[in-house]
This record gives sequence, C-alpha cells and structure tokens, in this order.
Amino acid sequence: MRAIFALLALILVTQTATAQPAVTIPDTVVTATRTPLPVTDIPAGVTVIDRQTIDASGATTLGDVLATIPGLHVSPSGGAGGQASVFLRGTNSAHVLVLRDGMPVNDGSDPSNAFNFGIDTLWDVERIEVIRGPMAAVYGSGAIGGVINLISRRGTEGAPRLEMDLSGGYPATIQGAALASGIAGPFDYALTAESQSRRGFDATPRRMTGIYTGTPEGFRDRIATANLGYTPVAGTRLSLFLRGSQTLFGFNTLGSPTFDTSNSFGTADSLLGRIGVTSHLFNGVYETSAFLGREQDDRRYLEQLDPNDPNLTAEDNRYHSYRTDIQWNNTIHLNDLFPSTVLTASDVTFGYQHTVDTINVRVNDSFAGFPFTQSARASMTTDAGYAGVTTTVWKRVIVTGQVRRDWVAGSTPTTWRLGSVLLVPELNTSFKAAYGTSFRAPSLFERFGVDSSGTVGNPALKPESAEGWEIGSSTTVGALGRVDAVTFGATYFNEQVNDLIVGVFTPVATSINVGSAHLQGVEVELTLRPVAWMTLHASYTFTDAVSDNQAPSIGSALLRRPRNAASADVTVTPMPGLRITSTVIYTGPSHDFLYDNQDSAIGYGVGQQGLVANMTVAYDVTPKVQVRLEGTNIFNSRFEPVNGYQMPGAAVIGGVRLHW
Repeated sequence: MRAIFALLALILVTQTATAQPAVTIPDTVVTATRTPLPVTDIPAGVTVIDRQTIDASGATTLGDVLATIPGLHVSPSGGAGGQASVFLRGTNSAHVLVLRDGMPVNDGSDPSNAFNFGIDTLWDVERIEVIRGPMAAVYGSGAIGGVINLISRRGTEGAPRLEMDLSGGYPATIQGAALASGIAGPFDYALTAESQSRRGFDATPRRMTGIYTGTPEGFRDRIATANLGYTPVAGTRLSLFLRGSQTLFGFNTLGSPTFDTSNSFGTADSLLGRIGVTSHLFNGVYETSAFLGREQDDRRYLEQLDPNDPNLTAEDNRYHSYRTDIQWNNTIHLNDLFPSTVLTASDVTFGYQHTVDTINVRVNDSFAGFPFTQSARASMTTDAGYAGVTTTVWKRVIVTGQVRRDWVAGSTPTTWRLGSVLLVPELNTSFKAAYGTSFRAPSLFERFGVDSSGTVGNPALKPESAEGWEIGSSTTVGALGRVDAVTFGATYFNEQVNDLIVGVFTPVATSINVGSAHLQGVEVELTLRPVAWMTLHASYTFTDAVSDNQAPSIGSALLRRPRNAASADVTVTPMPGLRITSTVIYTGPSHDFLYDNQDSAIGYGVGQQGLVANMTVAYDVTPKVQVRLEGTNIFNSRFEPVNGYQMPGAAVIGGVRLHW
C-alpha cells in the first residue's frame, strides 16, 4: 500500500497542466425510486457495480463482489456454497431485500427469510444496484437495511454478440461460461450458460490443530439463463425470463467439536420464470408494465453417519420454497403533459404487487443417537399498493417521496420515505438528506415452525419495524487538467429498529416481538483519477450497532458488525489493452461467539480483524481475445470473518475470454 500511495503522489507532482480534460458520466439507477435517476440525484447511499467492474474484480460469487461496498459487510461461513450473510448499515441479514430484475428472491424457507450470498454466481448479471437505507416504501417487507437488485444481461443494439470464457487453476478449479446476445428485428435475446467446479479449501481454522484435517469443501454449479423479448410495435416489449441453477457444495458437519469429513454435502436447486409486458403509451407520457413471476428453491443438507465422528452426527434436511409474484408498475412523466421551467423531470409512480409464499421444511438430525426433528409447512399472501413522486425544483433541488401500504400476516404496515438532494454546480457539490420507515414481516418459519425439542412458532407475531435518516454530501474537484480528478463523499446514517423477533421461553420456546436495536455510523468514499490510466477508489465505514435490551454479560454490540471496515482498489492501464486491478479489504474486530483452539465454545467476546488482498490482470491479445490471471487472498490470510470459519486460502485462476 505504501508503494501505491508513493506512486500516486509522484503522478500528482509530475503530471503537467496540459493533460486533456476528462469527466465521468454518473450511472443511472432505477432501483432507488423506480424511475431512472443519476446516482448524484438520489437521496440515498447508492453503489452501482457494472459488468466491467464485475469482470475486473475477479469475483465469482455475489458475496465476493459486494465485499468492497461501504456500509455493507459480508459475513461468510466458509467458501462458495456456504452460508454468507450480508449486513447493511448494521441491520440483520434478514433486513436486506434481494431482487432479480425487480422481483423479490429472498429464500422463504430460511428461518428468517434471509438470502444466501454464497451461492449465486455472476455470469448472467449485467449490473448490480445496491441502495442503502430503509426502502420498504418502494419494495416492501425486508428492506430495512436496503435493497440489492441483480439486473440480468439483455440483448442490446448492434451486431449479435458471442462471448466465451474458459479458465482453470489452483486448487483444482475449472470454469466455463458462454453468452449469446443481440437484436434480430423485433426480437432481442440474451442466452447464458455457466459451469464451475472447485476443489475448495477446509473452512476449519488451522489454529484448531486437534480437529483440522484439511478436508476441502468443494463447489460445483450449472446455471442457464434466457432473457427474451419481442417488440411487436415501437414502445411495447413482451418479455420472457428463465433461469435454472444446480449447485453442489461441501460443508463442515454439526457437533462439538466440529468433525471434518468428506461425506457431508449440500445441494441448492433453483428455477425462476417470469413473463411480462412493458408499454410506453401516449408518446411516452405513460409507461406501464405487468409481470408474473414464479420461483422454486430446493435445498438439501445430507450427512451420513461416520463411525469416526465423536458426535455420531447424521442429518437429512430439506428446505423447499415457492413464490408467485405479480406486479403492475406505472410511471407518468408530468412534464410531457405540463411543461414547466420551475418543476422539471417530474414523474409520478404507482402500482400494485401480489405475492404468495409457500414453504415445506423437513429437518431430521441425529446427535449421539438422539434424534432431532424440525418442520414447517405453511403459506402467506402479501398484497401491496404504492405511489411515489420525483421532481426537480429550479434544476437545483431534487425531491423524492414514496408511500406504500402492505397487507401481510394479519398486519397492515404503512411505510414512507422522503428525500432531497441539493445541487450546487458552482462548487461541484451535492448535499442529500432522507428519512424513511420500514418493516420486515415475520417469516413463515417464525410463525409456524415446530421442532422435537418443544419450540413452536408464534402465528401472532407482528412485523419488525424501523425508522431511519441519513445526511451527506459529495464533491468533485478538478486538478491536473482533469475536471473529475478527485471525488469525495461522506454520509452519516442513524436508524432505530423495534419489535425485533427474539426467541424466548414463555413457558414454551417460541418467538415474540421484544428486541430493539440502534444503528448509526459514517460512510466515506474517495475516488482519485490523477491520470487517464489510473483510478484509485477507497472507502471507510464506521458502524455502531447495539442492542437496546441485551444482557450485560453478553454485551450490547450486535454480532459480526465490525465497527471499522475499509477497502481500497486501484486500477491501472499502463499500456493499451492491459488492465490491472488490485483490491485490499480490511475488516476490523467485531463482537462474536468465540471458539478456542480445541473448538470448544468459550462465550461472547471480540473476534479477529483481517486483511485480504486480491488482484486481477487482463490483457487484450487482439480485439477479440483476452487472457486473464486472477489471484484471490493472494497473501493467504487466515482471517476468520465468522469465528470458527477461516477464509478460503490463496487461489490462482488463469483463462482466456473470446468475444465477437
């Protein structure tokens, strides 16, 4: 890192003032308000990860590519396929709503309806939009911490495109992927196929010398996606989206101590289908769309009894979830009807959403000959209506407001959000402020799950609720002949979460709304573009996430929310066709449940801090051929992001990408 900053300082000193001006056009984001807005005009913490960034990062799973986003902490329990949770601004992992092209895809069979960020890979993703802060007024249940929208690849203008990627490396890794996309008359298409196979690493920390065996936890997946469109008349598109995936992965077995064996594995199969129509009517004044989506997820965790296992553990656990989602979304462009020089870019949005979730959970475990069973079979319907407005006053002040009413699980939460951005072009600065409310409906498992130890669900649970606000600014400074040489932004956020669902014994083990938490912090971002061939981006997040009613002996700090986190990545193109991206991620210590070197639980305490470095080198041999070399955890950090689970070791993958 010292060498990087020294090089940067040298460039700043020696670069002449005659350098050509350059400017970066801000990304346009749809997820935050349902209408396209530049990032600089959105009163929320927003990060856009485009396809170029995904490729440059070398990331293969969704959790990997999200790891550098300010305010977002990825907490993986093992390698690819293992459970990976995301905490946005200190909220719970179930407080992050994940969308696929606007359709909610959180796992309904998960005990808290959380999403596993360790399974999904990225070949069929064109861009990822991450919106931080309470967003239930736009998207409903679960968006307390924010929203992550995975936008799929789609056929675009120009000649048909074919892209192929084949790579392999250490340890025993092979990856293959293909994309065919384009537009042929009224038809557009994007077809992707992907397969990966990795030997993996042992997630058991090497410090646990008594149980560490080095048994790898492999990963294999197959994914196929079709995104098809037909435009019978200008302005109207009929769409069909299909995505199927099969995943097989290893995991550490249950018990104390953890027992490493190769006969424990999990599978995750998913099938998503969605049909829709989008129309631009009345010369584009009115946009309307309707979608019908259906998703099915099936997970299984299987472990056969191993006579060498001191815990005599066996399991066969199955989680099935089914979701039907219907949406009707509308936008009216008011300025096309009522031109105004005072209020410009004025849009009204409104719509309706109907979702049906069904789960079937069957858990069959055995510990030392004693059985344990768990089950849940139930359905839940959610109906919601929403409306919003966006306008710009005197081309200086952007105002956004949304309100939504949900009918879910016997409750009718109403959420709202109001935000504003003040543009000061004379100073190349923008100021933002926002306030919003949010909620998370109780999961089906929390309401109806039962197990053989006496735990029963609570159908009377009410939604968790939250309210939060943020304030921040962003400034771009010109230097060295570049108008965007430096961009600096900072945001303070503050959120209160109430009615948290907590397990208690009253007089049976169940869940009730009794918990609360206070979350606040600061997100800072700095981007330096001293010359055309170098970009340095750094971020720092301070998070104070505490429980309002935690026992003093346990500690009030929420688990696995590091108070300090930072990342830095530098991209250089020292010669035409050569691109080098280096990334360093620092995770500060956090409150966690700890295990000693013999894998014995020792209670709550402060976990480790860690530093992980990755690097990707890509070179365009010809305009149609690119060779790549990717290194992850190149210094072989043994950091435990979750105490008792070690980061995957150093890996190197090389490959070739063809496109024409």
